[in-house]
Amino acid sequence: MKNHIEIAGKKIGNEFPPYVIAEMSANHNGALTVALSLIDAAQKAGADAIKIQTYRPDTITLKSSLPDFQINDGLWAGRTLYELYEWAHTPWEWHAPLFDHARKLGITIFSSPFDRTAVDLLEDLNAPAYKIASFEAVDLPLIKYVASTGKPMIISTGMADAEEIQEAIDAARAGGCKELAILHCVSGYPAPAEDYNLRTIPDMIHRFGLVTGLSDHTLDNTTAITSVALGASIIEKHFTLDRSGGGPDDSFSLEPAEMKALCDGARTAWAALGNVDYGRKSSEQGNVKFRRSLYFVKDLKAGDIITEDAVRSVRPGFGLPPKMVDQIIGKAVTQNIRANTPVEAAKIRGFGA
Repeated sequence: MKNHIEIAGKKIGNEFPPYVIAEMSANHNGALTVALSLIDAAQKAGADAIKIQTYRPDTITLKSSLPDFQINDGLWAGRTLYELYEWAHTPWEWHAPLFDHARKLGITIFSSPFDRTAVDLLEDLNAPAYKIASFEAVDLPLIKYVASTGKPMIISTGMADAEEIQEAIDAARAGGCKELAILHCVSGYPAPAEDYNLRTIPDMIHRFGLVTGLSDHTLDNTTAITSVALGASIIEKHFTLDRSGGGPDDSFSLEPAEMKALCDGARTAWAALGNVDYGRKSSEQGNVKFRRSLYFVKDLKAGDIITEDAVRSVRPGFGLPPKMVDQIIGKAVTQNIRANTPVEAAKIRGFGA
């Protein structure tokens, strides 16, 4: 397993803090000023990257009102696919100013392309990476074309079974992709936490041997932060300035304060995982006084025999551990002993012999 990938100079993998992607999606609601403000807000919240989507309605679907193209339930019921994507798309003429703005702020920006022309546009903008959306994970020719750029690629796996995930990975490798990650995802908008089955993440890591993360469509941060404990190295979450904004994706997106909480919480969770370590931690050093240990509770003269009533297990923890009491009773002290002083090996004749 390759233990990390790298996007725009930042390493991503279990040995590094979670890489948080703020997904703008359609949350600009048709206004370039809002799109620019979303980049500002993502950078201020601490996200590693802002992600957009690159398509036009005619590159992602057909302009048809036949039943196949009707949306009959969910958030977007009553529209055709063409109408939805016409409403939701990020105009191509916005891409250059969005990329320029993100780069000035120092936040990474990349996109999900939905056809070859989108990839070509993003290549002209020198996009540092690509994301394959869940619904495109079965578009193996698109994956191969993206892979041919030589850029890092992240593939979401919503609705894909294990065989389809492997096919997508194979297509990416066949196309020349060397920096590849996959995201566990549930393609519900929103998705209930119980649908996520986060125990799938360690299985994916073992099964596919790739850097693995989570594309999270739940309504809070619990699922995303929990995923870090199970090995998620990337977290992607939809991001909006105002969840009540009325746009296509606003209602299941995080607002700026929530995005900041996600960035902070995910990184704290990763830091808390640490390593296997049974030793005393730095924060515990000052608390040795609250451990129990053996103390003399009466004065003794050099050569006196230690009797049961001469020692007790008490706090603090500067004496020998209480488990050694039976080894101490019956031995002689090597020096004069004052009550209320710790029992130490050097004060006991032949101790440990």
